Amino acid sequence: MMKFHFEFDIKKPMQLIAHHHSMMMVGSCFTDNISKLLTSFKFNVLENPNGILFNPISVAEAIEMYINRTQMDATQLFCLNECWHSWKYHSKFSGITIADALKKMNRSTDIANSYLKNANFLFITLGSAWIYELTNHAEGYTSGMVAANNHKAPSNWFNKRLLTADETNLALTKMINQLLAFNPHIQIIFTISPVRHLREGVIENNRSKAVLIQAVHDVVNANEQLNYFPSYELVIDDLRDYRFFAEDLVHPNYLATQYVWEKFSEVWMSLETRELIKAIKEINLAYQHKPFNPNTAAHIEFLNKYAQITKHLMEMNPKLDFSKELDYFRMRTK
Repeated sequence: MMKFHFEFDIKKPMQLIAHHHSMMMVGSCFTDNISKLLTSFKFNVLENPNGILFNPISVAEAIEMYINRTQMDATQLFCLNECWHSWKYHSKFSGITIADALKKMNRSTDIANSYLKNANFLFITLGSAWIYELTNHAEGYTSGMVAANNHKAPSNWFNKRLLTADETNLALTKMINQLLAFNPHIQIIFTISPVRHLREGVIENNRSKAVLIQAVHDVVNANEQLNYFPSYELVIDDLRDYRFFAEDLVHPNYLATQYVWEKFSEVWMSLETRELIKAIKEINLAYQHKPFNPNTAAHIEFLNKYAQITKHLMEMNPKLDFSKELDYFRMRTK
């Protein structure tokens, strides 16, 4: 039999993910794709309380902020393009006024602190080992500060450099020690984003991924509560084809993301959980269905059928919220 892609075995974890677990997702834009899938299948997920983060220093700093419930104040913000920003938060937390920005940032940290204290899993996706340190030209400059987001600031505000594996290991280890003291039962899943940072250059992207891979495996091998899921290897070595990338040749496309999701669910979820996901997916498809003629008897029957299916699934899984879907099916049949 001819083989058109290279499949490999993935190590099974000690503890599997179920719907009663809570998960925090932190890291690069690839995290966003997996978070959306988990949320659509009714898992309890809190995604990126600081916004998308790419480098391990910013990820470690953000998680330490959640642990310590670190609150921002006006002295830590700067004004650029008529908005107030923080170098530690994504631009979606910026505000027209200082009060608006602080309210969004500090509320998000409060939520993250409470959530992380009792979370079962923390999923960390690292995207790049390239960091951008502030120069003395930058607003809000502090020596050695790493920008989590550039907020479209001038290039002379930053000094770009590649972290070493040792630096990365040190930052992650410090964060992990604090996290396990804060929540001793949490399981941490590391992965490397398959998104290719070609803006840095092809060679530079590969150097960056090499640093992340080395550092992550070093910290994972040192603690049994840490795990590695090979998102990067599944796209780069298993699929290994540009047809699995978007037109920019940088981001994995829908097919690639679905393939990674399938592998993740096979490894990290029980057969019972995967069967529940199938049932939820069927309800999701029915909920999203747009009929040509919504008043036909056939469509009314379709809605009644899925109202019963949804009601039964809610009774079998009372902690899952299908109220929106059930209301939709019932309302359309009146």
